Amino acid sequence: MRATLRWAQADFRAHRGEALFVVLASAGIIASLLLAGALFSYAANPWQRIFNQSQGAHIWLHTRAGATPFTPDVDALSGVDGIAALSGPFRTAATTVESRGARAGVTLRAAAVAPPETGRPLVTAGGWLAPSDDGAQAGTVVLESSVARALWAEPGDTVRVTGPDGAPHALRVSGIAEAAEPGYRPGGGPGIGWVLSGTLDEIAHGDTGQSVGLRLEDPDDTDFMVQRAVTVLGADRVAQVTKWQQARAEAGGDDRLLGQMFAVFGLGALLAAALAAAGAIGARVRGQLRDIAILKAVGFTPGQVTRGFLVQHLAFALLGVTLGTAAIALLGARIPGRIGEAAAVWQDLPGHTALMIGVPCGAVLLIAAATGLSAWRAGRVPPVPVARAALPSATPMTALGRRALGMRVPPALVLGWRAAFPRRGRTLVAVARLALPMVLITVALVAWSTLDQFRSRPASMGLPAALTVRAEQPAGPSDSELEKTLATIPDIAAVHPGAEMAALVPGQTGTITLRGLGTARHPYPSEVVEGRAVGGPDEAVAGQGLLDLLGVRVGDWVRMTVEGRPQILHLVGRTIEPESGGRVITTTIDALRERDPRLRPDFHALVLREGADPRAVSGTLAVAAGGTLEIRETPNPADRLEPARGVIAALIAVLALIGLIELLTLISTGVRDRGRDLLALKAIGLTPRQIGATIVTAAGLTALVSAVVGTTVGALSGSWLVDAQGAASGIGAGIAQLPPLPMLLTVTIGAVLGAVAAAALPAARAARRRLADSLSETL
Repeated sequence: MRATLRWAQADFRAHRGEALFVVLASAGIIASLLLAGALFSYAANPWQRIFNQSQGAHIWLHTRAGATPFTPDVDALSGVDGIAALSGPFRTAATTVESRGARAGVTLRAAAVAPPETGRPLVTAGGWLAPSDDGAQAGTVVLESSVARALWAEPGDTVRVTGPDGAPHALRVSGIAEAAEPGYRPGGGPGIGWVLSGTLDEIAHGDTGQSVGLRLEDPDDTDFMVQRAVTVLGADRVAQVTKWQQARAEAGGDDRLLGQMFAVFGLGALLAAALAAAGAIGARVRGQLRDIAILKAVGFTPGQVTRGFLVQHLAFALLGVTLGTAAIALLGARIPGRIGEAAAVWQDLPGHTALMIGVPCGAVLLIAAATGLSAWRAGRVPPVPVARAALPSATPMTALGRRALGMRVPPALVLGWRAAFPRRGRTLVAVARLALPMVLITVALVAWSTLDQFRSRPASMGLPAALTVRAEQPAGPSDSELEKTLATIPDIAAVHPGAEMAALVPGQTGTITLRGLGTARHPYPSEVVEGRAVGGPDEAVAGQGLLDLLGVRVGDWVRMTVEGRPQILHLVGRTIEPESGGRVITTTIDALRERDPRLRPDFHALVLREGADPRAVSGTLAVAAGGTLEIRETPNPADRLEPARGVIAALIAVLALIGLIELLTLISTGVRDRGRDLLALKAIGLTPRQIGATIVTAAGLTALVSAVVGTTVGALSGSWLVDAQGAASGIGAGIAQLPPLPMLLTVTIGAVLGAVAAAALPAARAARRRLADSLSETL
């Protein structure tokens, strides 16, 4: 063992450059994996990220308007064991906010010029509240992001606020903020808005309630602390309690979808990183065959050689892993852009410790397995230096290659092709290792293109109607008056009356959504991906979630119970259904009227002309209807997945780094293995420039083939993965969108140019070397 350790130390001194490359490659790969983990946690836990950054409150207690305020008992509440900090109390008022025809219930909360330390709203657009230049403290509001999205409100817009007394007030939106509290949902609870105290006094005129937030020392004590807080404040004053589990549960569906998508990327990135590290170690072992032969000649056993390489490279791997982990832990937050932001908040997110320990340990185990294989192969090297020189270094020149040289094809191109693809086995291994990062990059681009498709062509993703309108009753217009008003808006291409209701499935074990939309003469343009559209009486289409729930297929008849009456429909198609987890069955409103002739439309779905702006149409329609309509934008799944965009872009950068390390390993290995070939090329008259061009061409051709294989496999596997995720979520398969051909060509060209640039320096150094046909070159 002592001799093995002394040889490992001597070998390190003799090959410091190669050892440094292995250590830096391991460090770069670990850093890339940890950054990928930070990005995944950042995107897949949006609520937890907001909660940690805002020092969110675990419990919110609310009073009714006019109730006795909390203020006298706040000091007693702050002294309760288990409460770390308080947010507020804040005076509140229930209001209705309108913008561009959209209307939402909003609880306005009085706030100071400086945001609170606990339960601090995170301003994402615009700015926080500030008094006007003339000193007045009125006229501005900060809206929570879900409310702003429902109202199409942006910083600088003016919204109409109706207070408890029914009087309207105009407020300017100064900013949009995120909060770790339940967001606004149509038909659910109200949203949140923050105003200055003077503004709240003008709107509510003293008819206010109060809210106070409690940040706990132990979140697991939430239920017990609710009881203690209500006891201290008085049960007669507490009208509503909001707990952090409720807010997290509302965002849980988005976490699951993002988490599953990024888990696949994480496993793929780990595999690519392990192969890159193993390739670097294997290349170093192959470069030391002469030293191994000498060790065998002086009496080292195969076991000693194997242990020597294993110990040495495990030490390199541990050093690289330690450096990479320490670099991310200490410097990750200083990286500019979304990556640095993710690394900064990652340590407070769930799973941080597990990833910081698990990723390096997993990478070390994979590297150890690969190193063990390379070390075992090193132990089998024969102690005969001349044996390898007697073997051909590559396959003989093919007839096609000789013909190409005879046709005056540049020698660099022919010899570069021969160098890039020497033997079938080695060629397949090199192409596969370099293609794996390209596969993952293409899968990420498929996910990106699918998100873009929801934005650019929502009709093909099951969202043909951009707006829905509901007439307010009893003051609202009749159906005929509403249709006349809608006909006056030039940007509305089609109007489809609709009604929705809950229906009991067979056995009455669950409920689904039964939707009547469009008429027999003018059916709703649902995106049918299997079967056909509705074309006759009692026909319907359904989402994947409903088919899975009932265990039926297209062509079956489905019986359900609606308001105590049976409804039997024939499923003729499957549609992409983004709403309600796909548990929706859609027919025409005429089919529903056969069961209930008195049925009136609950809403009208508006299909806009191509290029029309939904916000502008909503504003025009609100003016034309005189404020008697409730106008809503159709929810788009892309809104929930918006954080994934930045993460996908950063993930592509991480995978590109892993691919670059793999490429550098392949280039250095190729230059070293072809030392005798370069000597022969010089001997037959090739200039140093031609020799360098041969090396660059070989690298470029390898990258080209790998990029073509990687993008092809990535496009197919990415489409399958996105469709499988769509089917599992209930939306349904058929949503995957391949990246545009110019984008795939750009990726391929970028990979080739990167390979050429990476090979330029090794090629120049190899062309300037004065090779000698000695023992060191033949081994």
